[in-house]
Amino acid sequence: MKAGSNSPLKRDPALLPALLVIWAAMGVFILYPLVRLLLVAFFDDGQFTFSHIIHTFSNWYDRQALYNSLFLAVTVSLAGVCLGFIYAYAVTRLALPRAVKWLLGAITVLPLISPPFTSSIAMTLALGPNGMLIKWLGLPNFSIYGFWGTWLSEVLTLFPVAFLTLNGVLQAIDPNLEDAALSLGETKWRTFLRITCPLAVPGIANAFLLLFASSLADFATPLILAGHSFPVLPTQAYLQITGLHDLKGGAALSFVLLLPALGIYLLQRYWVGNRSYVTITGKAGARTKARGLDTCATVLILTICLLTASFILFLYSIIFVGSVVKVWGVNYGLTLDHYNYVFTRGFKAITDTLLIALTAMPIGALLGVMIGYLTTRKEFVGNRLLEFVALLNYALPGTVIGIAYIVAFNSGPIVLTGTMMIIVSAYVFRYDATGIRSTIASLKQIDQSLEEASLSLGESAFNTFRKVTLPLIIPAVSAGMKFLFIRAMTAISATIFLVSVRWTLLTTRILECMTELQFAQASAFSVILILIVFTASGLITLCFRLAYPRYDRI
Repeated sequence: MKAGSNSPLKRDPALLPALLVIWAAMGVFILYPLVRLLLVAFFDDGQFTFSHIIHTFSNWYDRQALYNSLFLAVTVSLAGVCLGFIYAYAVTRLALPRAVKWLLGAITVLPLISPPFTSSIAMTLALGPNGMLIKWLGLPNFSIYGFWGTWLSEVLTLFPVAFLTLNGVLQAIDPNLEDAALSLGETKWRTFLRITCPLAVPGIANAFLLLFASSLADFATPLILAGHSFPVLPTQAYLQITGLHDLKGGAALSFVLLLPALGIYLLQRYWVGNRSYVTITGKAGARTKARGLDTCATVLILTICLLTASFILFLYSIIFVGSVVKVWGVNYGLTLDHYNYVFTRGFKAITDTLLIALTAMPIGALLGVMIGYLTTRKEFVGNRLLEFVALLNYALPGTVIGIAYIVAFNSGPIVLTGTMMIIVSAYVFRYDATGIRSTIASLKQIDQSLEEASLSLGESAFNTFRKVTLPLIIPAVSAGMKFLFIRAMTAISATIFLVSVRWTLLTTRILECMTELQFAQASAFSVILILIVFTASGLITLCFRLAYPRYDRI
């Protein structure tokens, strides 16, 4: 046998063309914009310089924005992880009816499938100058704008991420370990502190990193609620470009924002790659039911969960009410004029957003499955690097990606500014991450012997993937498609830089209404957007169930 005959490229001739196409696409839409961003930030007339960075941070306001961003990210992460852990503990460890657990989970997911500033709009209507709660509580001097309003809105928006992460972690902890501690005389509190919490530490740390990165990258909430008294880096970079028309200054701020985000991404990959939720229980035995804490702690946990769920429902109900009253805070007479405005003057935003989301969804899903399959099932040089680069855009703040795309595609060899393609590509190469991760996770649970058996029976590699592998990873494909569609409908941090007269989005229209104090129109747009997302998610699931009858059993 000749040397090198067992190389992956010779065993699978289709591997090289697939890798070339993927690397070419990622080179254009991931690496090239970031390189152009760095060139703008660090080069002036062909000469390397730190002058733009130094000039930007000689401004006290920009330095304060950096401190504020880090402080906000830390405090939001701490509060969000605590609240997410409490919710996850209630769902996994307390003896609650299944309907109550489902309801808590459903309410918690609401912020994840809504526009990123939905809670900001609701809190403005509830706690703003003409807010409903302000009038009820008699607090005329209270202001929601600044740190506390931004912090509360981000905690309510992001804690579901911690809940979903920790829910899986706590479910994986064998209750037999807690029973063993209790049988040896430990109290429920000591068992919780010495058994449950230590085993959940990897998940807690992972959730903290996820929330820190999300808060650091959040653009919409600070833009609405932070105001001039609490500047943060994403909004400062946006205002630097749109307000001061200083592209180099915006690129410098984006680079500073990129550093902690990239550090968190690397730390999270290291932590997740080395984490273990394995619980060694000795001999196999029946899995017992989890036991909760004592009565007082249980009541406290349930109170926190119910108050949080009630507040979330209250905020979403305020958005609906705000969309059908004439003038919020002045005239609460009912009207459908705001929906008439949405379906007349705002209808182009609806059609543009749907077209872009429906275009990005299948492309991103296909790319996610390809990258996930190649990095899991094929061995080749640069395997881990491919996965790292593919997930890079999702790890970086949307503000950084938006500015990088403007710098890269506004001039030079590839000009995409003002086109639909620049928005679609931003969505595809930023939000295909869930499809990639879901595919990788699903493939790692499938024994390769199933595919090897198909190949040994004479099936081609393509038919083996289509008939054997694909049906088994359909839930992962569905999850990736739904996530990409939801984010394409609701994202704003990157695309705020990419919209144009020819292509506008629902989220940018909502933001325009908020900045012009048209709260009723903003609420109407938000209600329509939430309904579209809910309906589309259900239709995607239905289509997969019809195409794959065993979908729910996979």
